[in-house]
Amino acid sequence: MPALSVRNLTMTFIERNLFTDVSFDVEERDKVGFIGANGVGKTTLFKILNGEISPVSGTVTFSKNVRPGYMEQHACNNPRADVYHELLSVFDRLSDMETEISALAHQIDNKSGNLDELVERQTMLIEQFERAGGLTYKSRTRSALLGLGFSENDFTMPVGNLSGGQRSKLCLAKLLLSQSNMLLLDEPTNHLDIDAIAWLEGFLRDFKGAMIIISHDRYFLDNVTNKTIELEHNRAMVYKGSYSEFVKKKESVNESLKNKYEHDLKEIKRIEGIVEQQKRWGQAHNFITAASKQKEADRIKDELVAPESELETMRMHFEPRCESGNDVLICKNLAKSFDNKQLFKNVDIHIRKGERVFIIGGNGCGKTTLFRILTGKTPMNCGEYDYGANVEIGYFDQMQQNLDLSKTALDEVWDTFPNMTQTEVRSALASFLFKGDEVFKPLSKMSGGERARVSLLKLMLKGSNFLLLDEPTNHLDASSREELEKTLLDYSGTMLIVSHDRYFINKIADRILLLTNNGVKEYLGNYDYYLERTTAEKSGAVPTENKKDKKEKTQNDYFLQKQKQSEERKRQTKLKKAEAEIERLDEEIAKTQELLSSEEVAADYEKLMELSKLLEDLQKQQEEQYEIWEELESMAE
Repeated sequence: MPALSVRNLTMTFIERNLFTDVSFDVEERDKVGFIGANGVGKTTLFKILNGEISPVSGTVTFSKNVRPGYMEQHACNNPRADVYHELLSVFDRLSDMETEISALAHQIDNKSGNLDELVERQTMLIEQFERAGGLTYKSRTRSALLGLGFSENDFTMPVGNLSGGQRSKLCLAKLLLSQSNMLLLDEPTNHLDIDAIAWLEGFLRDFKGAMIIISHDRYFLDNVTNKTIELEHNRAMVYKGSYSEFVKKKESVNESLKNKYEHDLKEIKRIEGIVEQQKRWGQAHNFITAASKQKEADRIKDELVAPESELETMRMHFEPRCESGNDVLICKNLAKSFDNKQLFKNVDIHIRKGERVFIIGGNGCGKTTLFRILTGKTPMNCGEYDYGANVEIGYFDQMQQNLDLSKTALDEVWDTFPNMTQTEVRSALASFLFKGDEVFKPLSKMSGGERARVSLLKLMLKGSNFLLLDEPTNHLDASSREELEKTLLDYSGTMLIVSHDRYFINKIADRILLLTNNGVKEYLGNYDYYLERTTAEKSGAVPTENKKDKKEKTQNDYFLQKQKQSEERKRQTKLKKAEAEIERLDEEIAKTQELLSSEEVAADYEKLMELSKLLEDLQKQQEEQYEIWEELESMAE
């Protein structure tokens, strides 16, 4: 029997149908990624699973040995308790057993009471204590806190003094260390830096029970999950495999459905053509054939399944209004501290035109503060920075402080770009999924994802050639993140981006800067390259280099990287051109084949020969384009 069985769940709110007849099973070792666009009902379904709300219809059945756990069960309700003891409270039963074992030992030493009974009780408790993990529960408590980003100094901090993000991390730690054998995790990587997410991945991979994870962190899902459930078009579809495997399978399924649908439509048209032809011939046996063929066409129509329309996503295109000089940004010896606490110092950065550079580092290391210095919003303690010729900055603020929450979406964009007409503004908002009366919705009533879309729209309309993006994928669902990735890959300007979205970094980055309290360390590659290098550094596998050799190697690596990037851009341009030509020839071939099958051409020998020759030429051209396409594909890294 599955650990969890969900059957025919249906949920509506007022007149809106969230999902219908959702069914799936979770086995006792399944690690399930639960995905879908913002607002489709993922969190609502979680609330049904944990009994917080009831569905309109359907059943949720846990097997008798399953102990489901979710964040709300482990709220931190004692503001006076310190962080360490609040997490240790998860093990109150073990703590009580430890106290009793100690008391029994004291009684035995003092020979107070029946020694046989005392020894028997002590032996039984010690066995239970060890079996329940009593020998390691304190070290596991400490490991979880450190792994999720708490410092030793935080251990004694009262829970009441924690920020919202820290409190969420503590609740997550309590859930992970609880006795639950099925975890319901809703966006568990929120508030975690890259190191904490890596620790969480390791913990969940080693977890012996089942779990369902709502997350937009695609890299995290790839590293943890072995099954994917997507909630889309009010239905749930189950796929075996991680997020990336799901994407490939979904594309294949959708392509097959589309091809079958198009084939069936053509077949219906062909059969109905035969029906009309048989009726025109007007003999008795022709009417019998027509009736038989019509039944065949009707059967195909009854079984015809139109592919679901793709969910609408943002349509954006970033185009710089002017080109910058080759040197875009040079920072020398930047430093910043608050209240005698050093955030960073010795920060040297050189950004060149066309680069896609990412800054990563632990929470609180000063990434956002560095951006605020570069945009003139926060003073630095020492150092200097300088922008190159014709550099125009576009800044995406993760805190969205550039938005006036008292305004509507329409007014926020129109007031920033007053030379646009209302029609132009509304058209731009529509491309970012604000349609009809949604443009009059106040920003104060919008979700984080909706506000992020408004900020991205303003950034697009500005036409900057140097983008400073601070956590741009926060609040965006997977499809919106993918659209942003495509847009930035096509962007001809320069980018400096702060992000902990490793999937996003892998797609976009050609250089990574690790920000520490003593400067930045450079890695010439994407996140996988950074991970490979840092792992090798920790194991001592990377040889040390002197400063001069390292500088020369870095410069050589940089120019080689730029050359590779230039060649890759040329390859991509040629590839797109070949694909467009193949598609154009497809249309020409289809038109020619349609003409060849017409009765008018069939009766005209010269026209038939002319079109046959044209078809042969078109097919030959297409074969040549396919050869070019295959050669370019084989050149991909």
